[in-house]
Parts: sequence; C-alpha cells; structure tokens
Amino acid sequence: QVQLEESGGGLVQAGGSLRLSCAGSGRTFSSYAMGWFRQAPGKEREFVAHISVSGGRRSFADSVKGRFTISRDNAKNTVYLQMNSLMPDDTAIYYCAAKLYGGSRPAPLNEYDYWGQGTQVTVSS
Repeated sequence: QVQLEESGGGLVQAGGSLRLSCAGSGRTFSSYAMGWFRQAPGKEREFVAHISVSGGRRSFADSVKGRFTISRDNAKNTVYLQMNSLMPDDTAIYYCAAKLYGGSRPAPLNEYDYWGQGTQVTVSS
C-alpha cells in the first residue's frame, strides 16, 4: 500500500511559478506510475501530467504543455510538478495519484490505485 501526501501549493500571481511535491510511503513506490490531476470548483477532476515508472516517459494535458513539467526521484519516493507561467485558469486543488505497474501513458482516473488529499493552488490575476 502507498500513502501519498502533496505539498507546495499556495497563492501566486499570474505568470509566477510553483513546484508541487508528492511524497509517497512504502518500499514499492518505484513500481508505480504517477499522475497529477486537478479539480477546479464546480468542475470535474482532470488529468494534468503523467510519468512512467522509470521516469523516462511523460505526458501532459494540452492546457499545460510547455508550462508544466513532471519528474520523479524514486530514491526519495517523490514526484514533482513544476508549474511555470501560471494562469488564473490553473487555480484548482491538485492531486497526485499512483498506479501500480502503470504504463507510459496516462490511465483513466478510476484506474489509479492511490490518491493524495490534494493541495490548493490559487493564481491571482
């Protein structure tokens, strides 16, 4: 079993940057593909970014391509989401999720095995 805890959210002005972290427990963290998702008020949770088990394959939603990057450090059981050029539309609760033996491509939300509690990101205009 894996427990996930996000951190790094906060309030930032448009054009600014934040780096989110997702720390995982358990010795099998490196067996999980990891994803970042977000949910804005009144909207459904949506995919943001995905990284494969090894970290060699990464995918992004069109809305964040070129602005966000995802990385992982399996030695630290941590996955990161670097968010640059933030816009008010990026305001949401950001969640990380883990999928055991997940592939190099993102999976549907309901196929991720574990979720964190989320961290709030607010971008002011």
